[in-house]
Order: sequence, then C-alpha cells, then structure tokens
Amino acid sequence: MTGIQVGFLMFGIMMTMLVIRVPIGIAMFTVGAGGYVFLSGGDTNALLGTLKNLAYSRLSNYDLVVIPLFLLMGQFATHGGLSKALFSCVNNFIGHKKGGVAMAAVGACAGFGAICGSSLATAATMGQVALPELKRFNYSGSLATGCLAAGGTLGIMIPPSVPLVIYAILTQESIGKLFMAAVIPGLFAMFTYMGVIKIIVTRDPKAGPAGPVIAWGERLRSLVMVIPVILVFIVVIVGIYGGWTNPTEAAAIGAASCGILAVVTGGMRLKGLIESAIGTAQSTGMIFLVLTGADMLNTGLAVSQMPSELALWVQQSGLSPLLVMSMILVIYIFLGCVMDSLSMILLTIPIFYPIVMGLDYWGMAPVDKSVWFGILALMVVEIGLVHPPVGMNVFIINRLAKDVPLTETFKGVIPFLLSDLVRIVILMFFPIVSLYLVHTFHQ
Repeated sequence: MTGIQVGFLMFGIMMTMLVIRVPIGIAMFTVGAGGYVFLSGGDTNALLGTLKNLAYSRLSNYDLVVIPLFLLMGQFATHGGLSKALFSCVNNFIGHKKGGVAMAAVGACAGFGAICGSSLATAATMGQVALPELKRFNYSGSLATGCLAAGGTLGIMIPPSVPLVIYAILTQESIGKLFMAAVIPGLFAMFTYMGVIKIIVTRDPKAGPAGPVIAWGERLRSLVMVIPVILVFIVVIVGIYGGWTNPTEAAAIGAASCGILAVVTGGMRLKGLIESAIGTAQSTGMIFLVLTGADMLNTGLAVSQMPSELALWVQQSGLSPLLVMSMILVIYIFLGCVMDSLSMILLTIPIFYPIVMGLDYWGMAPVDKSVWFGILALMVVEIGLVHPPVGMNVFIINRLAKDVPLTETFKGVIPFLLSDLVRIVILMFFPIVSLYLVHTFHQ
C-alpha cells in the first residue's frame, strides 16, 4: 500500500471508532500509533522513540497555558452569577418587544461568550437563566429552545475562543489577530440570530409575546452591573492585539477579574471556587488528551505523506479555489455529525491548512488567508453544535427544557442554521468582513 492509501485507511478506521463511541482522543492516538508502526515496517522501537518526546513537546508549549486560564474565566462567570446580570441587562432594554426575551437571551449568550470561550458552557448557563423567563411569557417551545441552542454557539464565535487558540497554535498564527478577526463575524452572527427571531414572531406573534416595559432607571442600573464584564472583554482583546499583554497575561488578568467580579457581585463562595477549579481541571485534561491524540495521528499522517500529497494533488488538479473551499466547508458540516468543534479543528487543520495556503483567493497575502480561513473554519464547526443528529447544544438545552420534545428543539434551530449558511457564504466571498478590524488596528 502507498502512504496516501494508508492515510485514508487510517481515517476510515478512526471514523469507525468514533461511530462506536470511542473517545476522540483515544481513537486518534490508537490510529496514529498503529499507522506509524505499519509505515515503519513494524518497528515498535521507532514508535517508542517518538512517544518519548511526543507529550512533552506539545504540552510544554507555553502558549497552551492560555487554555486553562480562559476556561477558568468561564467557570468563574458561570458559578459567579454573571450570566444573570447579562441577561437581565439585555432583557430590560429589549424584552418589551415581540420576541424581545428571546433576543435578550441571544444577546446575553454573546456577552457571556465574551468571558467564557465555550459554547457548551454558554448554552448550559444561559439556558438555566433564560428558559424560566421564556416559559413565563409563554414563548413557543421551538423558539425558546432553538434560540438558546443557536445562541450558545456564540460562546466560541465571540472571542476569547478556545478553538481559535488551538488553531493559532497549530498554524503558528497570532492569537490576537484571530481574536480581532472574530469580533465582527461574531457580532454579525448575534444580529442575524436576532433577525431570525424577528422574522419568526412577525409570522407567528404567539410564538414570542412581548414582555413588560422596564423603567429607564432600572435599565441603567442593570447596565452599570455589566460594565465590569464589558471592561474584562476589552482588556483581554485590546490588550492582546494592542501589544500591552501577551495572550497568557491577558487570560490571567481576565480570569482574576472574573473571579473578583464573581465574589463581589455574584456572591461566589468557597464551594463555587472549588467547583470552578475542578471544572477547569476536567476540561483542561480532556482538551490536552485530545491534543496528544491529535499529535500522534498527525505524526502517523506525516510519515504517510498524505497531507502534502493531497495538497499537491489539489494544486495540480485545476479545481477552482472556491470549489475546494466549498468542499472543505461541506466536509466540516458532515464531520459535525460525529465529533465536537475542538476535535474537528485538531483533526482537519493539519490536512486542510496546507491545501488552502497553496491556493490563491483574490490575491490575499498568506497572513490574511490564514486568518480568514481560521474564522471560516470556526464559523462552520459551530454549526455541528446545533445540526442533527449530534447537536450537543440542542441536547443540553433540551435536557433543561424537559417539557419540549427533542424534535421541536431541532425544528426550532433550522431557521438559525439557514442564517448560518447565509453568513458563511458572505464571509467566504467577502473576506474583508473578518479582516477589516485586523487591517484597521494593524495599521
């Protein structure tokens, strides 16, 4: 068998393991190790020599410290009650409109995503806060659960974003540039989701009744409560991109700030602190296990020379670059049926990145192309969090809304999925949407 045939066989075996529910990190590690031994002529000593340095070379990377710090920031926000303040603030301003409470839930998801970095945590936390209010105002089950499942994806679209950090590490790209590039697409996603809610309640007013009008005094008081959260976001993003802090320092400042806010405004005590530390440790351990498995798989694929051969074939095939990009995005959507966003990034970037960088897209410079593709990949992998049959956000929200059938929740996310597809097309054909802030502040 040729190296590229072995590479494709490795992928086939790994996908089979994922279908039978083998954890993604273990599946990637096992397949990578097996492929490496096979391509080395059965020499297990070569594998042992590689394993000797594999974990250390990856996990000793100083940039990875940013991941547990951002996760800790999200844990503090979750256990400190900051989600309630965000939802109350947005709801006080727009909850009196038709569909306003659902729009407030989406806006609060965006605000929480700015201090969390995890879609699953955003969906779970905001679901607990917003679902009782949506039920109180008799919102339809499909709209209430659909908007929260879709809004939860803003957790990774609004920076800081853990998948973007992983992408930056894999591609040696600037974390600050990627965070800055994600701001406009993330806000664009938030407003399009609100637009979808507006369309739904216009067609069916009973789906999203208006809430009571809140006095301006109460609105302003709720706005004051979330100003510290806004400042944390600004310090992290502007601090990184402005060169005042490196990503690790900014993440540490953000985590410390959220911790202080959680204690002062949210009433977090020792129990919440312990739960935050345990949650961070568990998530970090899971991510680092997947990272190690991905490194082993990529080592096996490197020996097979599949990524480089595939990139060369694409370049020589004469296929349109836009067609190639469309095929990559479709593959991401299908992969979303069997794995989470982080696993998709780790699995595919070593293969797709060389292909994209070897093609010409409107004459973009390599740095711009790298940032643009990172944002596009992020936008597509988040679709996997809400589309059938996996849709982890859907299952999380549906578990919280036990009176809403799962089919109703999936029905509720379809309009939001359609808006996702429109947004991805816009981002693909108009790279300036994601590159505008990078170019503006870089100059």
